[in-house]
Amino acid sequence: MKTNSLFNFWGWTLIISLCLAACHNPVRPKKPLHSPDGQLAIGFGLSSSGRPQYWVTYHDSLVVDTSGLGLVLRDSSIQLDHGFELLGTDTLDFDETWSLPWGERDHLRNHYRQYTVHLRQKSWRQDSLDIVMRAYDDGVAFRYHIPAQDSLSAFTLADEMTEFRVVGDPTCWWIPGDWDSYEHLYNQTKISEINALTKAHHPNLISSTIPYNAVATPLTMRTASGLHLSIHEAALVDYPEMTLKIDPADHGFISELVGRKDSMKADLKTPFSTPWRMIQIAPTAGGLLESGLVLNLNEPSKIDDMSWFKPQVYMGIWWEMHVNKASWDIASGKHGATTANAKRYIDFASAHNIHGLLIEGWNTGWEHWIGFPEREGVFDFVTPYPDYDLEAVVRYGREKGVELIMHHETSAAPRTYEQQLDTAYALMERLGIHNAKTGYVGPILPEGEHHGGQWMVRHYQKTVETAAKHKIALDIHEPIKDTGLRRTWPNVVSREGMRGQEFNAWSSDGGNPPSHHTIIPFTCGLAGPLDYTPGIFNIKMKPYKPDHQVNTTIAHQLALYVVIYSPVQMAADLPEFYEGQPGFQWIQDMATDWAETRVVDAVIGDYAVIARRQRGTDNWFIGAVTDENARDITIPLNFLNKSGRWQANLYLDGDSAHWNENPTDLKIEQKVFTPTDKINVHLAAGGGAAVQLFPFR
Repeated sequence: MKTNSLFNFWGWTLIISLCLAACHNPVRPKKPLHSPDGQLAIGFGLSSSGRPQYWVTYHDSLVVDTSGLGLVLRDSSIQLDHGFELLGTDTLDFDETWSLPWGERDHLRNHYRQYTVHLRQKSWRQDSLDIVMRAYDDGVAFRYHIPAQDSLSAFTLADEMTEFRVVGDPTCWWIPGDWDSYEHLYNQTKISEINALTKAHHPNLISSTIPYNAVATPLTMRTASGLHLSIHEAALVDYPEMTLKIDPADHGFISELVGRKDSMKADLKTPFSTPWRMIQIAPTAGGLLESGLVLNLNEPSKIDDMSWFKPQVYMGIWWEMHVNKASWDIASGKHGATTANAKRYIDFASAHNIHGLLIEGWNTGWEHWIGFPEREGVFDFVTPYPDYDLEAVVRYGREKGVELIMHHETSAAPRTYEQQLDTAYALMERLGIHNAKTGYVGPILPEGEHHGGQWMVRHYQKTVETAAKHKIALDIHEPIKDTGLRRTWPNVVSREGMRGQEFNAWSSDGGNPPSHHTIIPFTCGLAGPLDYTPGIFNIKMKPYKPDHQVNTTIAHQLALYVVIYSPVQMAADLPEFYEGQPGFQWIQDMATDWAETRVVDAVIGDYAVIARRQRGTDNWFIGAVTDENARDITIPLNFLNKSGRWQANLYLDGDSAHWNENPTDLKIEQKVFTPTDKINVHLAAGGGAAVQLFPFR
């Protein structure tokens, strides 16, 4: 081992140990900051060494024990993690209700109490640091603010030492924080078990730069008493993504920012505010999903008019590439993005009340990228292949009421994309195309940068702001995770940000288990909309990929349109597999923009029942999904907003349905209910139920 490596290991170990020791000697003020309803509180104090620290209580019980705060700079003479004295605090009570242009609800109350703690170091430099803390009814949040000061104007951040010393050893649902991808199946373990599992199951993450014992956020937990917590961040701008490194000694976590080649984290200038570190707290899993905390922690919209964006169900020349019916590149001889094929999809979509069409593989460059190492300078984002007449397809779609969704795969070469960004978006604007799906497959170029690093956070933000100027909404794949910025920039309408449907088509581990869909709404789904691409009817993928399959029933696939939220939902299968299928009516009737969302019942990893009311109507849609176990569920209808009789269209697992043995067994029923009734439903193994309710007119 090299000398500097030994120093880094033992030096940092000593620093962390000293910091932890100091945290166990808190100086606590008498009055912590309480939430408006008085049930949650966040406290602040300084340790005996002058280190900032906080703790959190719920119903007067400690939830997060005394946890240290601080920033570590590359300049060893400037460290913002100890030696502080308290100068004073500012307090604020805030209450507003704001409207969402689209979303899971039509309005959201932003009600919190805040104090800003002003700190100054007692050293000769007297550097200043503010800690801003907020208490909401559904969680707490805090951020670092470094004021403008003569002694500290520009600096390089080496680390952030934020601790989350969760009380007890709760159950966690987690994926590794590998800095480049969220495409992992979730693990369910105690905090104390995470270290061993990350090392055993993710050896590819063990390197000199990426810590193997870090997990991604949102990180969702359930305590022994049934309390649900989720640690995440909000308003991630010009700063690296936060993952959480395990501290097995305290069953807690320490922030681990995504780094870069020189092992530093970020270059910053004062004044600067970090993203919010947030902890959602709810008595049930449903309380986490119904929370608006991550949105409320972001600034109001910078886009005055979003009327040009329409939430919708869309189709795509996409799945046929994943099942090897077609290819993205023209050299293969089975190019999918042809003019004729596009018109075929447009005809089908138009006939079935679907108004969007994604076309992948339309632009030149795919033959040079697929299977080849070259990625910089490969793609042209304005030049179509010769067998695809872009303008003719746009005109044909407009005649049929179907708008194209442009596809921009960058091959993780952002500099190439940025060089063409204005030109590509100007082309879309000229053609009247308002939606684009972007992709960042592969390791980021330049080498040493990561999807979650500051460099890429800046790139993603540049694409969002440039797109807004051209009235373009973005669905980002291989993204940086959502941190609620869709409030500020509502043209970011969806992200991949999880292990999606395509893994069923080509993964070597058997695809996504049914339980996956009972977990992601309450983990990565807490961050924001997910483009999961549901709606596969050809479950066994014959004749194209008979050695793969989707591990759900068709009823489960239908329910995903409600369970996994996105304002743009894909009818992902091929048109020929929807023809003549009665269950396809659900997709044709599907809403994607909601006035309110209710979690009727859920146990993470087992099952989820979610109801949403269509914006501007009284129509409700309910989705219920289960894991590999069959179960009977009861859905009380007391959430219905009007009395009287309600018509229900039910799409249910058939009597012999099973995710593997008989996944296409579907039955459709019509019934009448009132708000005092309950719907009793049997969910097959890997099955689901999809219910549409509307009042008699």
